[in-house]
Amino acid sequence: MGADITGIMKLKCAVKNYDWGKCGKESGVARLHAKNSGEETDEDGPYAEFWMGTHESGPSYAVVSAAGEAAAAAANGGLRNGNGGQQHNKQCNLVSLKDWIEQNPSVLGDKVFAKWGPNLPFLFKVLSVAKALSIQSHPDKDLAVILHKQQPEVYKDDNHKPEMALALTEFEALCGFVGLEELKTVVHSVPEIIEVVGSERAKQVLRLTEEDGDKDMKVVLKSLFTELISVSKDVISEVISKLISRLNIKREVRELTDKEELVLRLQKQYPGDIGVIAAFLLNYVKLNPGEALYLGANEPHAYIHGDCVECMATSDNVVRAGLTPKNRDVKTLCSMLTYKQGLPEILCGVPLNPYTVKYVPPFDEFEVDRCNLPEETSTVFPGVPGPSVFVIMEGEGKMCVASHEEPVAEGDVVFAPANTETKLETVSGLSLYRAGVNSQFFGKTDTYMPNQEQ
Repeated sequence: MGADITGIMKLKCAVKNYDWGKCGKESGVARLHAKNSGEETDEDGPYAEFWMGTHESGPSYAVVSAAGEAAAAAANGGLRNGNGGQQHNKQCNLVSLKDWIEQNPSVLGDKVFAKWGPNLPFLFKVLSVAKALSIQSHPDKDLAVILHKQQPEVYKDDNHKPEMALALTEFEALCGFVGLEELKTVVHSVPEIIEVVGSERAKQVLRLTEEDGDKDMKVVLKSLFTELISVSKDVISEVISKLISRLNIKREVRELTDKEELVLRLQKQYPGDIGVIAAFLLNYVKLNPGEALYLGANEPHAYIHGDCVECMATSDNVVRAGLTPKNRDVKTLCSMLTYKQGLPEILCGVPLNPYTVKYVPPFDEFEVDRCNLPEETSTVFPGVPGPSVFVIMEGEGKMCVASHEEPVAEGDVVFAPANTETKLETVSGLSLYRAGVNSQFFGKTDTYMPNQEQ
């Protein structure tokens, strides 16, 4: 694979202006992108996602010397400068990170290259969510291959997309189907659902018990959800009108539940959308900053509000069925879901030292570290067998490799090749996140422990 490259390199990264994003300086994504790109922020425009990776829908670009000697510079421990920090080359070119990796595959490490080829196996993002994203799911690998072959204009790649969202602020989401008892409560208390699916379908739910087999419960839930989510626009518009009227009357005599309040919010964002009523069937989750939620393939979910760091396998495949003006594929979504019930697992991370917490989902492609350095402290991220991407969220400091050091500040994104030990120092404080290949992929039963220094 060629000579090892142990340097680090700054990246210019992509922004997505989806209409559900927060606007202007209210958006953490907008602030990061402005710092990273040097571009001014449109105060009236939405800034939804900041992408760091090699996916063709939003590729990152490495800042390399004009002479194109990135590999040689990296081997010497240099850091090609993006924005912020001293620039060692007077002229720099932007080269797609994917192309640069293809020219220097050793930066991935042997095991990563052997499994995923010359491509980052993970896509790293920051999200700023002002209104709900679509009710959606991501296909597993086998289904992704089929969908991409059948509809390449809709399903852009043939990869699966397990993902993890790590809350930066209080973060709201719908995730997975509610458990049996809550499902029965919904059938009892939301007559509009019975109006759509019929009383016999409702009785099937009410007859279920915990003694019934998992298969039987999934058959009933699938039938209920499919009939509800597939209803015609004319029918659902009338039904939702009745639902909203009933909830507004109920609000005058009692406090509404969190789910009922959410339904009223969703109706304002997506009037008459089937996702408004379908939300009753999904778990409503609120993450505190520092908590994470992971989502496997074929699980329904919708992010509702807040900022988060997100990491996933390198894919942009989304199957949608509600809360969106975009293309919907209801038939595919209903057929692909697992119909598991119950609350999702919330990850609080594993403290590695006073400054660093690691989040390890059950997916080979990625893990995430959260690091908050107080004033006048430092820490070392030891070299690992795969590549890493660091994003500086707040503050400023220095990133040191071998005998070289370089200033880093808010908005900087840095690529570190496999086996590169990286030291971080700060005077005034520094907040950052690191994405890398899951340490369990390398056969490690324990996560590595970044050194801490006072």
